[in-house]
Amino acid sequence: MELNVVDLSRLQFAMTALYHFLFVPLTLGLSVLLAIMETVYVMTGRPIWRQMTKFWGTLFGINFVLGVATGIVMEFQFGMNWSYYSHYVGDIFGAPLAIEGLMAFFLEATFVGLFFFGWDRMTKVGHLVTTWAVALGSNLSALWILVANGWMQNPVGAAFNPQTMRMEVVDFFAVLTNPVAQAKFVHTVSAGYVTASIFVLGVSAWYLLKGRHADLAKRSMTVAASFGLASALSVVVLGDESGYLTTEHQKMKLAAIEAMWETEPAPAGFTLFGFPSESARETHYAVRIPWVLGLIATRSLTQQIPGIEELVAGAERNIASGIKAFDALQQIRSAGSSQAIPPAARQAFEADGHNLGYALLLKRYVDDPRQATPAQIKAAAWDTVPSVPTLFWSFRVMVGLGFFFIAFLALFFVLSARRRLDRYPLLLRLAVLAIPLPWLAAELGWVVAEVGRQPWNIEGVLPTVAGVSSLGATTVLATLVGFVAIYTVLFVIEMSLMLRAVRKGPEPDDAPEAELIPQAFAAAE
Repeated sequence: MELNVVDLSRLQFAMTALYHFLFVPLTLGLSVLLAIMETVYVMTGRPIWRQMTKFWGTLFGINFVLGVATGIVMEFQFGMNWSYYSHYVGDIFGAPLAIEGLMAFFLEATFVGLFFFGWDRMTKVGHLVTTWAVALGSNLSALWILVANGWMQNPVGAAFNPQTMRMEVVDFFAVLTNPVAQAKFVHTVSAGYVTASIFVLGVSAWYLLKGRHADLAKRSMTVAASFGLASALSVVVLGDESGYLTTEHQKMKLAAIEAMWETEPAPAGFTLFGFPSESARETHYAVRIPWVLGLIATRSLTQQIPGIEELVAGAERNIASGIKAFDALQQIRSAGSSQAIPPAARQAFEADGHNLGYALLLKRYVDDPRQATPAQIKAAAWDTVPSVPTLFWSFRVMVGLGFFFIAFLALFFVLSARRRLDRYPLLLRLAVLAIPLPWLAAELGWVVAEVGRQPWNIEGVLPTVAGVSSLGATTVLATLVGFVAIYTVLFVIEMSLMLRAVRKGPEPDDAPEAELIPQAFAAAE
Protein backbone atom coordinates (compact mmCIF):
# COMPACT_ATOMS: atom_id res chain seq x y z
CA MET A 1 0.00 0.00 0.00
CA GLU A 2 1.36 3.42 -0.96
CA LEU A 3 1.99 5.68 2.02
CA ASN A 4 0.08 8.97 1.75
CA VAL A 5 1.36 11.99 3.69
CA VAL A 6 -2.08 13.61 3.85
CA ASP A 7 -3.83 10.51 5.17
CA LEU A 8 -1.04 9.75 7.65
CA SER A 9 -1.05 13.34 8.91
CA ARG A 10 -4.82 13.23 9.30
CA LEU A 11 -4.60 9.92 11.12
CA GLN A 12 -1.93 11.23 13.48
CA PHE A 13 -3.88 14.36 14.35
CA ALA A 14 -7.11 12.36 14.72
CA MET A 15 -5.44 9.92 17.08
CA THR A 16 -3.94 12.63 19.29
CA ALA A 17 -7.13 14.72 19.23
CA LEU A 18 -9.44 11.83 20.12
CA TYR A 19 -7.08 10.72 22.87
CA HIS A 20 -6.86 14.26 24.25
CA PHE A 21 -10.63 14.48 24.25
CA LEU A 22 -10.79 11.53 26.62
CA PHE A 23 -9.68 14.00 29.31
CA VAL A 24 -11.48 17.18 28.27
CA PRO A 25 -15.12 16.24 29.06
CA LEU A 26 -14.28 14.93 32.53
CA THR A 27 -12.23 18.05 33.30
CA LEU A 28 -15.07 20.35 32.20
CA GLY A 29 -17.73 18.50 34.15
CA LEU A 30 -15.81 17.65 37.32
CA SER A 31 -14.63 21.24 37.74
CA VAL A 32 -18.24 22.45 37.96
CA LEU A 33 -19.32 19.54 40.17
CA LEU A 34 -16.46 20.32 42.57
CA ALA A 35 -17.59 23.93 42.75
CA ILE A 36 -21.18 22.85 43.47
CA MET A 37 -20.09 20.44 46.21
CA GLU A 38 -17.84 22.98 47.89
CA THR A 39 -20.59 25.60 47.70
CA VAL A 40 -22.83 23.25 49.68
CA TYR A 41 -20.00 22.75 52.18
CA VAL A 42 -19.54 26.48 52.70
CA MET A 43 -23.30 27.01 53.04
CA THR A 44 -23.92 24.13 55.47
CA GLY A 45 -20.57 23.67 57.20
CA ARG A 46 -21.01 19.87 57.01
CA PRO A 47 -17.61 18.13 56.72
CA ILE A 48 -18.96 15.37 54.45
CA TRP A 49 -19.20 17.91 51.60
CA ARG A 50 -15.59 18.96 52.13
CA GLN A 51 -14.58 15.31 52.04
CA MET A 52 -16.53 14.86 48.79
CA THR A 53 -14.88 17.89 47.21
CA LYS A 54 -11.41 16.63 48.13
CA PHE A 55 -12.06 13.10 46.89
CA TRP A 56 -13.49 14.04 43.50
CA GLY A 57 -10.84 16.77 43.31
CA THR A 58 -8.14 14.09 43.44
CA LEU A 59 -9.64 12.37 40.39
CA PHE A 60 -10.00 15.75 38.69
CA GLY A 61 -6.31 16.47 39.30
CA ILE A 62 -5.12 13.21 37.76
CA ASN A 63 -7.29 13.81 34.73
CA PHE A 64 -6.24 17.47 34.42
CA VAL A 65 -2.49 16.76 34.39
CA LEU A 66 -2.70 14.14 31.64
CA GLY A 67 -5.12 16.32 29.67
CA VAL A 68 -2.60 19.16 29.65
CA ALA A 69 0.20 16.83 28.53
CA THR A 70 -1.77 15.47 25.59
CA GLY A 71 -3.13 18.88 24.57
CA ILE A 72 0.30 20.48 24.19
CA VAL A 73 1.27 17.89 21.55
CA MET A 74 -1.70 18.84 19.39
CA GLU A 75 -0.64 22.47 19.10
CA PHE A 76 2.87 21.49 17.98
CA GLN A 77 1.38 19.41 15.19
CA PHE A 78 0.06 22.52 13.46
CA GLY A 79 3.65 23.52 12.81
CA MET A 80 5.05 20.04 12.25
CA ASN A 81 2.43 18.36 10.08
CA TRP A 82 0.27 21.26 8.87
CA SER A 83 2.75 24.07 8.19
CA TYR A 84 1.00 25.42 5.08
CA TYR A 85 -2.30 25.41 6.97
CA SER A 86 -0.61 27.43 9.73
CA HIS A 87 0.81 29.86 7.18
CA TYR A 88 -2.48 30.21 5.28
CA VAL A 89 -4.83 30.83 8.22
CA GLY A 90 -2.51 31.45 11.17
CA ASP A 91 -3.58 35.09 11.53
CA ILE A 92 -7.10 33.99 12.41
CA PHE A 93 -6.66 30.52 13.85
CA GLY A 94 -3.70 31.45 16.04
CA ALA A 95 -5.41 34.33 17.84
CA PRO A 96 -8.01 32.27 19.78
CA LEU A 97 -5.36 29.70 20.70
CA ALA A 98 -3.06 32.42 22.03
CA ILE A 99 -5.90 33.98 24.03
CA GLU A 100 -6.80 30.54 25.40
CA GLY A 101 -3.28 30.10 26.70
CA LEU A 102 -3.00 33.60 28.20
CA MET A 103 -6.51 34.03 29.58
CA ALA A 104 -7.86 30.57 30.31
CA PHE A 105 -5.08 28.01 30.74
CA PHE A 106 -2.91 30.18 33.01
CA LEU A 107 -5.98 31.08 35.07
CA GLU A 108 -6.97 27.44 35.38
CA ALA A 109 -3.45 26.17 36.13
CA THR A 110 -2.82 28.82 38.77
CA PHE A 111 -6.02 28.16 40.66
CA VAL A 112 -5.65 24.37 40.38
CA GLY A 113 -2.56 24.71 42.57
CA LEU A 114 -4.44 26.85 45.07
CA PHE A 115 -7.28 24.33 45.07
CA PHE A 116 -5.04 21.46 46.15
CA PHE A 117 -2.69 23.28 48.53
CA GLY A 118 -4.90 26.02 49.91
CA TRP A 119 -7.38 24.09 52.03
CA ASP A 120 -5.81 24.99 55.37
CA ARG A 121 -4.21 28.23 54.18
CA MET A 122 -7.30 30.06 52.95
CA THR A 123 -10.69 30.90 54.36
CA LYS A 124 -13.61 28.70 53.33
CA VAL A 125 -15.02 31.45 51.11
CA GLY A 126 -11.60 32.17 49.62
CA HIS A 127 -11.08 28.53 48.73
CA LEU A 128 -14.58 28.37 47.25
CA VAL A 129 -13.74 31.31 44.99
CA THR A 130 -10.62 29.41 43.93
CA THR A 131 -12.67 26.33 43.01
CA TRP A 132 -15.11 28.37 40.94
CA ALA A 133 -12.10 30.01 39.23
CA VAL A 134 -10.86 26.55 38.25
CA ALA A 135 -14.27 25.79 36.74
CA LEU A 136 -14.31 29.15 34.95
CA GLY A 137 -10.83 28.60 33.54
CA SER A 138 -11.71 25.12 32.28
CA ASN A 139 -14.77 26.41 30.46
CA LEU A 140 -12.96 29.46 29.06
CA SER A 141 -10.35 27.10 27.61
CA ALA A 142 -13.11 25.21 25.84
CA LEU A 143 -14.61 28.48 24.60
CA TRP A 144 -11.46 29.70 22.83
CA ILE A 145 -10.57 26.30 21.43
CA LEU A 146 -14.07 25.99 19.98
CA VAL A 147 -13.96 29.54 18.61
CA ALA A 148 -10.93 28.38 16.60
CA ASN A 149 -12.58 25.11 15.60
CA GLY A 150 -15.87 26.83 14.78
CA TRP A 151 -14.03 29.14 12.40
CA MET A 152 -12.72 26.09 10.56
CA GLN A 153 -16.34 24.98 10.10
CA ASN A 154 -17.67 28.45 9.19
CA PRO A 155 -14.88 30.91 8.22
CA VAL A 156 -16.35 34.33 8.98
CA GLY A 157 -14.66 37.66 9.68
CA ALA A 158 -11.70 36.98 7.38
CA ALA A 159 -10.63 37.61 3.81
CA PHE A 160 -7.94 36.26 1.49
CA ASN A 161 -5.08 38.65 0.64
CA PRO A 162 -3.67 37.78 -2.81
CA GLN A 163 -0.50 39.75 -2.07
CA THR A 164 0.45 37.75 1.04
CA MET A 165 -1.35 34.51 0.02
CA ARG A 166 -2.91 34.34 3.49
CA MET A 167 -6.29 34.65 5.14
CA GLU A 168 -6.38 37.77 7.31
CA VAL A 169 -8.76 38.98 10.02
CA VAL A 170 -11.15 41.72 8.95
CA ASP A 171 -13.65 41.41 11.83
CA PHE A 172 -12.47 39.66 14.99
CA PHE A 173 -15.84 40.24 16.66
CA ALA A 174 -17.45 38.17 13.88
CA VAL A 175 -14.91 35.40 14.56
CA LEU A 176 -15.72 35.51 18.27
CA THR A 177 -19.51 35.54 17.80
CA ASN A 178 -19.51 32.94 15.02
CA PRO A 179 -22.85 31.13 15.53
CA VAL A 180 -21.29 27.75 14.71
CA ALA A 181 -18.60 28.26 17.37
CA GLN A 182 -21.11 29.37 19.99
CA ALA A 183 -23.37 26.38 19.33
CA LYS A 184 -20.40 24.00 19.45
CA PHE A 185 -19.23 25.52 22.73
CA VAL A 186 -22.47 25.12 24.66
CA HIS A 187 -23.09 21.69 23.15
CA THR A 188 -19.57 20.47 23.99
CA VAL A 189 -19.47 21.74 27.57
CA SER A 190 -22.94 20.30 28.24
CA ALA A 191 -21.69 16.94 26.96
CA GLY A 192 -18.74 17.28 29.34
CA TYR A 193 -21.12 17.86 32.23
CA VAL A 194 -23.00 14.68 31.31
CA THR A 195 -19.73 12.74 31.12
CA ALA A 196 -18.63 13.83 34.59
CA SER A 197 -22.10 13.22 36.04
CA ILE A 198 -22.23 9.63 34.81
CA PHE A 199 -18.64 9.09 35.96
CA VAL A 200 -19.51 10.27 39.49
CA LEU A 201 -22.73 8.26 39.39
CA GLY A 202 -20.93 5.08 38.34
CA VAL A 203 -18.10 5.33 40.86
CA SER A 204 -20.60 6.11 43.64
CA ALA A 205 -22.73 3.14 42.58
CA TRP A 206 -19.64 0.92 42.88
CA TYR A 207 -19.15 2.12 46.44
CA LEU A 208 -22.75 1.30 47.30
CA LEU A 209 -22.41 -2.17 45.80
CA LYS A 210 -19.28 -2.70 47.93
CA GLY A 211 -20.94 -1.27 51.04
CA ARG A 212 -18.30 1.47 51.36
CA HIS A 213 -18.56 5.23 51.91
CA ALA A 214 -22.35 5.16 51.65
CA ASP A 215 -22.89 8.74 52.86
CA LEU A 216 -20.43 10.19 50.35
CA ALA A 217 -21.74 7.96 47.55
CA LYS A 218 -25.42 8.84 48.04
CA ARG A 219 -24.79 12.59 48.21
CA SER A 220 -22.50 12.41 45.17
CA MET A 221 -25.15 10.49 43.22
CA THR A 222 -27.81 13.05 44.14
CA VAL A 223 -25.68 15.93 42.85
CA ALA A 224 -24.60 14.02 39.74
CA ALA A 225 -28.13 12.86 38.84
CA SER A 226 -29.71 16.32 39.09
CA PHE A 227 -26.81 18.18 37.42
CA GLY A 228 -26.45 15.47 34.78
CA LEU A 229 -30.15 15.38 33.91
CA ALA A 230 -30.23 19.14 33.31
CA SER A 231 -27.07 18.85 31.21
CA ALA A 232 -28.37 15.89 29.17
CA LEU A 233 -31.53 17.80 28.32
CA SER A 234 -29.37 20.76 27.31
CA VAL A 235 -27.27 18.56 25.02
CA VAL A 236 -30.36 17.55 23.05
CA VAL A 237 -31.66 21.11 22.75
CA LEU A 238 -28.26 22.51 21.81
CA GLY A 239 -27.63 19.63 19.42
CA ASP A 240 -30.80 20.63 17.61
CA GLU A 241 -29.38 24.15 17.25
CA SER A 242 -26.13 22.71 15.86
CA GLY A 243 -28.13 20.74 13.31
CA TYR A 244 -30.01 23.85 12.25
CA LEU A 245 -26.74 25.76 11.75
CA THR A 246 -25.31 22.83 9.77
CA THR A 247 -28.25 23.24 7.38
CA GLU A 248 -27.17 26.84 6.82
CA HIS A 249 -23.38 26.52 6.69
CA GLN A 250 -22.44 22.88 5.93
CA LYS A 251 -25.07 21.44 3.65
CA MET A 252 -22.89 18.57 2.44
CA LYS A 253 -22.23 17.43 6.02
CA LEU A 254 -25.98 17.31 6.71
CA ALA A 255 -26.69 15.42 3.49
CA ALA A 256 -24.00 12.87 4.33
CA ILE A 257 -25.26 12.43 7.90
CA GLU A 258 -28.69 11.62 6.51
CA ALA A 259 -27.36 9.65 3.52
CA MET A 260 -29.61 11.83 1.37
CA TRP A 261 -28.37 11.17 -2.14
CA GLU A 262 -31.12 13.03 -3.97
CA THR A 263 -33.03 16.18 -3.09
CA GLU A 264 -36.51 15.43 -1.74
CA PRO A 265 -39.65 17.56 -1.76
CA ALA A 266 -39.98 19.61 1.41
CA PRO A 267 -40.25 18.71 4.22
CA ALA A 268 -37.68 15.90 3.97
CA GLY A 269 -38.03 12.66 5.88
CA PHE A 270 -35.55 11.39 8.48
CA THR A 271 -33.80 8.06 7.85
CA LEU A 272 -34.04 6.22 11.14
CA PHE A 273 -32.17 3.14 9.91
CA GLY A 274 -30.47 1.98 6.74
CA PHE A 275 -27.26 0.87 5.07
CA PRO A 276 -25.70 3.65 2.95
CA SER A 277 -23.73 2.46 -0.08
CA GLU A 278 -21.26 4.90 -1.57
CA SER A 279 -20.66 2.71 -4.62
CA ALA A 280 -24.39 2.45 -5.45
CA ARG A 281 -25.10 5.97 -4.14
CA GLU A 282 -28.22 4.87 -2.34
CA THR A 283 -29.31 3.73 1.12
CA HIS A 284 -30.48 0.13 1.30
CA TYR A 285 -33.31 -1.01 3.60
CA ALA A 286 -33.99 2.57 4.68
CA VAL A 287 -36.60 3.09 7.39
CA ARG A 288 -37.83 6.67 7.13
CA ILE A 289 -39.98 8.97 9.23
CA PRO A 290 -41.75 11.54 7.02
CA TRP A 291 -41.22 15.26 7.54
CA VAL A 292 -39.00 14.95 10.62
CA LEU A 293 -35.69 16.00 9.03
CA GLY A 294 -37.26 18.97 7.29
CA LEU A 295 -38.84 20.20 10.50
CA ILE A 296 -35.67 19.76 12.58
CA ALA A 297 -33.13 21.01 10.04
CA THR A 298 -35.06 23.91 8.50
CA ARG A 299 -37.85 24.54 11.04
CA SER A 300 -40.25 24.94 8.17
CA LEU A 301 -42.52 22.89 5.91
CA THR A 302 -41.44 24.49 2.64
CA GLN A 303 -37.63 24.78 2.65
CA GLN A 304 -35.84 22.05 0.72
CA ILE A 305 -32.70 20.28 1.91
CA PRO A 306 -30.37 19.64 -1.04
CA GLY A 307 -29.18 16.08 -1.59
CA ILE A 308 -25.62 14.93 -2.22
CA GLU A 309 -25.91 14.78 -6.01
CA GLU A 310 -27.28 18.31 -6.22
CA LEU A 311 -24.50 19.57 -3.94
CA VAL A 312 -21.86 17.80 -6.04
CA ALA A 313 -23.22 19.54 -9.13
CA GLY A 314 -22.91 22.83 -7.26
CA ALA A 315 -19.33 21.93 -6.33
CA GLU A 316 -18.51 21.44 -10.02
CA ARG A 317 -19.74 24.95 -10.73
CA ASN A 318 -17.72 26.29 -7.81
CA ILE A 319 -14.60 24.52 -9.12
CA ALA A 320 -15.09 26.11 -12.54
CA SER A 321 -15.43 29.50 -10.85
CA GLY A 322 -12.39 28.75 -8.67
CA ILE A 323 -10.27 28.01 -11.74
CA LYS A 324 -11.04 31.52 -13.01
CA ALA A 325 -10.02 32.90 -9.61
CA PHE A 326 -6.81 30.85 -9.69
CA ASP A 327 -5.95 32.20 -13.14
CA ALA A 328 -6.63 35.75 -12.00
CA LEU A 329 -4.50 35.17 -8.89
CA GLN A 330 -1.53 34.07 -11.02
CA GLN A 331 -1.82 37.27 -13.05
CA ILE A 332 -1.98 39.35 -9.85
CA ARG A 333 1.05 37.57 -8.40
CA SER A 334 3.08 37.98 -11.58
CA ALA A 335 2.25 41.70 -11.89
CA GLY A 336 4.80 42.60 -9.23
CA SER A 337 3.04 45.71 -7.94
CA SER A 338 -0.55 46.70 -7.35
CA GLN A 339 -0.33 49.36 -10.07
CA ALA A 340 0.66 46.77 -12.67
CA ILE A 341 -2.24 44.38 -11.97
CA PRO A 342 -4.46 44.08 -15.07
CA PRO A 343 -7.94 45.48 -14.29
CA ALA A 344 -9.55 42.38 -15.82
CA ALA A 345 -7.60 40.12 -13.45
CA ARG A 346 -8.56 42.24 -10.46
CA GLN A 347 -12.23 42.15 -11.46
CA ALA A 348 -12.13 38.40 -12.11
CA PHE A 349 -10.62 37.73 -8.71
CA GLU A 350 -13.17 39.95 -6.97
CA ALA A 351 -15.96 38.06 -8.75
CA ASP A 352 -14.70 34.49 -8.26
CA GLY A 353 -12.13 34.71 -5.44
CA HIS A 354 -14.55 33.26 -2.89
CA ASN A 355 -14.33 29.94 -4.78
CA LEU A 356 -10.51 29.80 -4.94
CA GLY A 357 -10.51 26.95 -2.42
CA TYR A 358 -12.53 24.78 -4.79
CA ALA A 359 -9.84 25.16 -7.45
CA LEU A 360 -7.28 23.97 -4.91
CA LEU A 361 -9.22 20.69 -4.65
CA LEU A 362 -7.73 19.90 -8.06
CA LYS A 363 -4.21 19.90 -6.57
CA ARG A 364 -4.85 16.25 -5.75
CA TYR A 365 -4.96 15.48 -9.47
CA VAL A 366 -2.95 18.17 -11.28
CA ASP A 367 -0.31 20.77 -10.30
CA ASP A 368 -1.99 23.58 -12.23
CA PRO A 369 -5.79 23.61 -11.74
CA ARG A 370 -6.13 25.42 -15.08
CA GLN A 371 -4.94 22.25 -16.80
CA ALA A 372 -7.59 20.02 -15.20
CA THR A 373 -9.72 17.83 -17.45
CA PRO A 374 -13.52 17.56 -17.12
CA ALA A 375 -13.05 14.11 -15.57
CA GLN A 376 -10.68 15.53 -12.94
CA ILE A 377 -13.11 18.36 -12.17
CA LYS A 378 -15.89 15.83 -11.69
CA ALA A 379 -13.70 13.67 -9.44
CA ALA A 380 -12.74 16.71 -7.35
CA ALA A 381 -16.43 17.62 -7.01
CA TRP A 382 -17.20 14.15 -5.65
CA ASP A 383 -14.28 14.55 -3.23
CA THR A 384 -16.44 17.11 -1.41
CA VAL A 385 -18.59 14.20 -0.16
CA PRO A 386 -17.29 12.93 3.21
CA SER A 387 -17.57 9.29 4.26
CA VAL A 388 -21.33 8.77 4.29
CA PRO A 389 -21.47 5.46 6.25
CA THR A 390 -19.11 6.84 8.91
CA LEU A 391 -21.24 9.94 9.46
CA PHE A 392 -24.56 8.11 9.17
CA TRP A 393 -23.79 5.57 11.89
CA SER A 394 -21.70 7.82 14.14
CA PHE A 395 -24.53 10.34 14.32
CA ARG A 396 -27.19 7.75 15.09
CA VAL A 397 -25.21 6.00 17.81
CA MET A 398 -24.37 9.38 19.36
CA VAL A 399 -28.01 10.53 19.35
CA GLY A 400 -29.21 7.16 20.67
CA LEU A 401 -26.77 7.41 23.58
CA GLY A 402 -27.93 10.96 24.24
CA PHE A 403 -31.54 9.87 24.74
CA PHE A 404 -30.35 6.94 26.85
CA PHE A 405 -28.51 9.36 29.15
CA ILE A 406 -31.67 11.40 29.66
CA ALA A 407 -33.69 8.34 30.68
CA PHE A 408 -30.83 6.95 32.77
CA LEU A 409 -30.19 10.17 34.69
CA ALA A 410 -33.91 10.85 35.12
CA LEU A 411 -34.32 7.43 36.74
CA PHE A 412 -31.53 8.09 39.24
CA PHE A 413 -32.88 11.59 39.88
CA VAL A 414 -36.22 10.07 40.90
CA LEU A 415 -34.50 7.44 43.05
CA SER A 416 -32.42 10.09 44.79
CA ALA A 417 -35.52 12.21 45.47
CA ARG A 418 -37.18 9.16 47.04
CA ARG A 419 -33.99 8.17 48.91
CA ARG A 420 -33.91 4.73 47.28
CA LEU A 421 -30.54 4.84 45.58
CA ASP A 422 -29.26 1.70 47.33
CA ARG A 423 -32.35 -0.49 46.88
CA TYR A 424 -31.79 -1.65 43.29
CA PRO A 425 -28.44 -3.45 42.88
CA LEU A 426 -29.12 -4.16 39.21
CA LEU A 427 -29.42 -0.44 38.48
CA LEU A 428 -26.23 0.21 40.42
CA ARG A 429 -24.39 -2.35 38.29
CA LEU A 430 -25.82 -0.68 35.18
CA ALA A 431 -24.46 2.66 36.43
CA VAL A 432 -20.97 1.15 36.74
CA LEU A 433 -21.16 -0.37 33.26
CA ALA A 434 -22.41 2.92 31.80
CA ILE A 435 -19.27 4.86 32.77
CA PRO A 436 -17.56 4.54 29.32
CA LEU A 437 -20.67 5.45 27.31
CA PRO A 438 -20.43 9.28 27.54
CA TRP A 439 -16.87 9.10 26.22
CA LEU A 440 -18.08 7.00 23.30
CA ALA A 441 -20.78 9.57 22.53
CA ALA A 442 -18.30 12.46 22.81
CA GLU A 443 -15.76 10.83 20.51
CA LEU A 444 -18.47 10.05 17.97
CA GLY A 445 -19.55 13.68 18.15
CA TRP A 446 -16.09 14.78 17.12
CA VAL A 447 -16.04 12.18 14.33
CA VAL A 448 -19.28 13.69 13.00
CA ALA A 449 -17.90 17.23 13.27
CA GLU A 450 -14.45 16.63 11.79
CA VAL A 451 -15.00 13.81 9.28
CA GLY A 452 -18.06 15.74 8.12
CA ARG A 453 -15.83 18.72 7.31
CA GLN A 454 -13.64 16.74 4.90
CA PRO A 455 -12.12 17.32 2.40
CA TRP A 456 -11.59 20.77 3.94
CA ASN A 457 -9.14 22.06 6.53
CA ILE A 458 -11.17 25.27 6.39
CA GLU A 459 -14.67 24.79 4.97
CA GLY A 460 -14.72 26.05 1.38
CA VAL A 461 -11.36 27.83 1.77
CA LEU A 462 -8.43 25.42 2.14
CA PRO A 463 -8.56 21.72 1.19
CA THR A 464 -6.90 19.24 3.52
CA VAL A 465 -4.66 18.02 0.71
CA ALA A 466 -3.19 21.54 0.38
CA GLY A 467 -2.53 22.15 4.08
CA VAL A 468 0.12 19.55 4.91
CA SER A 469 3.83 20.09 5.49
CA SER A 470 6.50 18.95 3.03
CA LEU A 471 7.35 15.80 4.95
CA GLY A 472 8.10 12.29 3.84
CA ALA A 473 5.46 9.66 4.48
CA THR A 474 8.00 7.54 6.36
CA THR A 475 8.70 10.43 8.76
CA VAL A 476 5.02 10.92 9.50
CA LEU A 477 4.51 7.19 9.94
CA ALA A 478 7.41 7.00 12.41
CA THR A 479 6.05 9.84 14.52
CA LEU A 480 2.58 8.29 14.38
CA VAL A 481 3.93 5.01 15.75
CA GLY A 482 5.81 6.94 18.42
CA PHE A 483 2.70 8.83 19.51
CA VAL A 484 0.68 5.63 19.66
CA ALA A 485 3.32 4.04 21.90
CA ILE A 486 3.63 7.07 24.20
CA TYR A 487 -0.12 7.62 24.45
CA THR A 488 -0.67 3.96 25.22
CA VAL A 489 1.72 4.28 28.15
CA LEU A 490 -0.05 7.46 29.30
CA PHE A 491 -3.40 5.70 29.06
CA VAL A 492 -2.17 2.85 31.24
CA ILE A 493 -0.80 5.37 33.77
CA GLU A 494 -4.07 7.31 33.77
CA MET A 495 -6.20 4.21 34.34
CA SER A 496 -3.86 2.89 37.04
CA LEU A 497 -3.90 6.17 38.97
CA MET A 498 -7.66 6.62 38.67
CA LEU A 499 -8.44 3.05 39.70
CA ARG A 500 -6.02 3.24 42.62
CA ALA A 501 -7.63 6.47 43.84
CA VAL A 502 -11.13 5.00 43.51
CA ARG A 503 -10.19 1.80 45.34
CA LYS A 504 -8.52 3.79 48.11
CA GLY A 505 -11.58 6.01 48.51
CA PRO A 506 -11.82 9.35 50.30
CA GLU A 507 -9.42 10.33 53.04
CA PRO A 508 -10.83 10.87 56.54
CA ASP A 509 -11.87 14.49 56.89
CA ASP A 510 -9.20 16.63 58.51
CA ALA A 511 -11.19 19.81 58.97
CA PRO A 512 -10.31 21.92 62.01
CA GLU A 513 -12.30 20.97 65.08
CA ALA A 514 -14.18 24.29 65.10
CA GLU A 515 -15.75 23.40 61.77
CA LEU A 516 -17.23 20.23 63.24
CA ILE A 517 -19.19 22.13 65.89
CA PRO A 518 -22.87 22.58 65.05
CA GLN A 519 -23.70 26.13 64.13
CA ALA A 520 -26.23 26.46 66.92
CA PHE A 521 -23.69 25.40 69.58
CA ALA A 522 -21.10 27.77 68.13
CA ALA A 523 -23.59 30.62 68.25
CA ALA A 524 -24.39 29.84 71.89
CA GLU A 525 -20.73 30.10 72.80
